Amino acid sequence: MKRSSLLDAYRGLAVLLMMVFHFCWDLKTFGYMSYSLQDPFWVAFRYVILTLFLSAVGWSSYVAVQGSQAPHKFLLNLSKIGLSAIAISIGSYLALPNQWIFFGILHFIFLAAILVRPFAVHPIIGCTLGVGIVVATYATPEFDPSIIRSWFTEQGAPRYTLDYISPLPWTGVVLIGLILGYYKVEHLALPKWLELKWICYLGRHALVVYLTHQLVLYPLVAGVHLISN
Repeated sequence: MKRSSLLDAYRGLAVLLMMVFHFCWDLKTFGYMSYSLQDPFWVAFRYVILTLFLSAVGWSSYVAVQGSQAPHKFLLNLSKIGLSAIAISIGSYLALPNQWIFFGILHFIFLAAILVRPFAVHPIIGCTLGVGIVVATYATPEFDPSIIRSWFTEQGAPRYTLDYISPLPWTGVVLIGLILGYYKVEHLALPKWLELKWICYLGRHALVVYLTHQLVLYPLVAGVHLISN
């Protein structure tokens, strides 16, 4: 199955914005920036990153199913994500046991990839359900997504964690991503100004970059801080 440069660039943009987000966090940690993650700009920035990443999960699932992806390849990709999620949990627990990551973006993508798979053959139904989930999350006062996080906390998860993705509304965003595949967006020509090989490279190797980028960025900022002080 031939890869789509547009889909790779789409996912690559999400990876790039994530790296910028974490780089700013590192600068904040060492006192070079001062901001609150509750500020509207940073809330919106995070939402854009998550929307790109998670809609790409639905989009790529549709492309894979329609391209007759072999079951063993799907399971291989899923196992890589699952093992990476476990590694993130173990690593964060050893480093910061009071803030360890119990349900971050990789944990969510692992479950979302399984959930969205059956809807890849019924994209309109999946997209409609996704829109319903998003609308219900934000428009219905009785619909409280924080209940899910409270359940995790009651089971012993930390009240504050370095990364947490609420299943609601983000499951809806994954399902909405199916519509991009249904309308064959991946077949559109990538605009010349977006034909950046390094952006597509980030998209093709998103998992590896996710797991390793802070191993470069954090020591870089820490090293500059150490030298300057």
